[in-house]
Amino acid sequence: MNVNRRHFLFFFAAVAGSVASGSRGQERLQLGNFPAIAQTDYSSLSSANSSLGFKSVKVPLPLEIEQLPISEQIETYGSYEVKDDLVLPKNFTYDLIAAWGDRVGDSRFGYNNDYLSLIETVPNEGYLTVNFEYISGGTWMQTYPLVIGKQLPFTELIALTKPQEGEIDAFSLTDNDQLKGKIRKISREGLIDQGLGVISVKRNADGIWERTYSDADRRVTGISGLDNPERSLRSTGAAVAIFTKANKLGYEDGLGDRIIGTFQNCAGGTTPWGTVLSAEENFQDQVPEPVMADGSSLHPSATPFLITDEDLDGRGNVFGLAGNKYGWMVEIDPANPDDYGTKHTWLGRYRHEAFGIRAVAGKNLAVYSGCDRRGGHLYKFISSGQVNNPQDKSNSRLFEDGMLYGAKFYPNGIGEWIPLNPDTLVNPVSPNQVVGGIVILPNSDRAAGGVIEVTTEEQMQPMVTNYKTLGDIYQGDSPQETQGAILIDAHFAANAAGITCTARPEDTIVNEEGILFIAFTSGSDGSDGGPDKAIFVGPDGESNYEYGWIMKLEEDDKDPASLSFTWSMLATGGEPAKGGAGFANPDNLSFDRAGNLWMVTDMSTSTHNVTVPARTENRESLSGKDLLGVFGNNSLWYVPLTGDDAGNSYPFAIGPMECECTGLTFDSNNSNLFLAIQHPGERNGIRQNMAAESRNFELLATDGTVFKQQRQVPIGSNWPSGKVNQPPLPGVVAIRRVNEKNIV
Repeated sequence: MNVNRRHFLFFFAAVAGSVASGSRGQERLQLGNFPAIAQTDYSSLSSANSSLGFKSVKVPLPLEIEQLPISEQIETYGSYEVKDDLVLPKNFTYDLIAAWGDRVGDSRFGYNNDYLSLIETVPNEGYLTVNFEYISGGTWMQTYPLVIGKQLPFTELIALTKPQEGEIDAFSLTDNDQLKGKIRKISREGLIDQGLGVISVKRNADGIWERTYSDADRRVTGISGLDNPERSLRSTGAAVAIFTKANKLGYEDGLGDRIIGTFQNCAGGTTPWGTVLSAEENFQDQVPEPVMADGSSLHPSATPFLITDEDLDGRGNVFGLAGNKYGWMVEIDPANPDDYGTKHTWLGRYRHEAFGIRAVAGKNLAVYSGCDRRGGHLYKFISSGQVNNPQDKSNSRLFEDGMLYGAKFYPNGIGEWIPLNPDTLVNPVSPNQVVGGIVILPNSDRAAGGVIEVTTEEQMQPMVTNYKTLGDIYQGDSPQETQGAILIDAHFAANAAGITCTARPEDTIVNEEGILFIAFTSGSDGSDGGPDKAIFVGPDGESNYEYGWIMKLEEDDKDPASLSFTWSMLATGGEPAKGGAGFANPDNLSFDRAGNLWMVTDMSTSTHNVTVPARTENRESLSGKDLLGVFGNNSLWYVPLTGDDAGNSYPFAIGPMECECTGLTFDSNNSNLFLAIQHPGERNGIRQNMAAESRNFELLATDGTVFKQQRQVPIGSNWPSGKVNQPPLPGVVAIRRVNEKNIV
């Protein structure tokens, strides 16, 4: 069955009622304010767009919303020029708020900005909290001396470590070793550019948001607390018993419950009481992920320092960072200049993405989050205590005690939440259940610790035979320690407990009715595993579906503490001729004040505009990742949920070259849409002399007719300056309509 507009409407019709309470009586979004840098006005686009208050930008492939005859589609899309800019509809513009290298407190604005949280302390003024996820190795090394104005020994270390394929265990070198000193210097600078930051902002009389600077402006970096212990991060919850445990099976960092820094901060969430939750995602790039049976860390040598022309990872190695202290949720109060963050371990340690928060007076607090890996799980934390006033900052204490659950989905549209506690039965996910046939389980040899890859039922038997409960797998000296070890190893414990493997859950947001929406970015498999074949199926019932889904999950009795739920979803990504809406790999989601949905895409940089000269190879049709190049750059889409346009998807913005658009969030009156432009020029670095090349594509008209397109593609990026040979900078912008007050 193709997922056509009728099915899309059916899905969102179920949603529309649930967002009505937040719609303020508006039938559809009317975009209102965005200095004019990249505007488009394609006369070929259908006038049907006019009811939205903007005319959609032109993406590289024909869309059904344009309502063009097939012959006109082929003529209009026979050629296409990709822009190295943030492309917006006519009469919209954007203002650059901050970019990599700008001053923030006594540090700098970090690299690869991601999640954004705007908390207005008074109307049109407040704090913008920004995540800094990772550094793009090759481009960061190329542009660092130009932007930061310092030299680092990149070339020397690349040459020295080449015989070891770029790897070296710097932690084991003596402190007076010059090589260790050079690795420490590079690792320090890389970790400074990760973490999160708080900047003060205000909307001026012209309606433009700008920085104001205050004593609250600060950075929490990957090494906060290393030089000044007062800037260390705090920790709460059951895993603290492992951090402070004597006689660990594994590595001891000597810091007790004190934590040095935060890094790989991807998505997040904002609480009703004005704190920000930041998600540590791909922490395994910097420190070891697997742990010993008691939850203690592997030795730092398990993740050595790595430097090549393109990669720069393992930066926690030289500092001896304990791997079990990363991969958590970090809470910070942007208004408190002395707050450098708290890691709440009851929410589990895994490759965290966004946090969907449900705080209802008189009910338990519920927080939803996904593990963004192939075969990752959907989790829910339920607090032991109840919310009194959702705006009361004392609610942060609710994170300190509760239980973590994993979602078990059934093909009939129901599901249950399985607790990750010592009494939970061992019932491993079978490799036969998942795309790719790989499941990673805790090592059945618990003395050795770590994990093992399982590809057959026979390989699962030692786990099933030797361990009845999770408490048998994880070896604490007390119930608190055992629970802490389970939380530290949450992903692998969830695999052992039979929690459903999913399709890279990227974003989790809760609307005013308490309904959870999840963006599942990709149903393909990888070395980490793959999604459940029975749950994550494409439009025609196929597994290994690359383009993604949006799921709606509703708790039974609308209770935040419910342990059962119903779910439904729709495969929304893909080419229109194949039933898709014209985008691929949905990522961050956001609701505007009218209750309509906004979404950005997260196609891997390596796939952007990769030529597709033919749709068959060796007489077989291409599919999935092989076709991602047709979608061009990552983009921002608007999906009205009510009115005549409900269910359609409208492209509102296209990102600069080789970037991802992230962190979309509105100000309180919807006059501006804040957006983070992450890793422009990630693959090819600085665009030299406005270089571009012509590439050939074989596309489909909306009826499936095959035609050719010649596409002009810039090589690298000069965003945001747009000036010849200038370095690309990750940065945060505010989009507004020109000379008008509101976006919506």
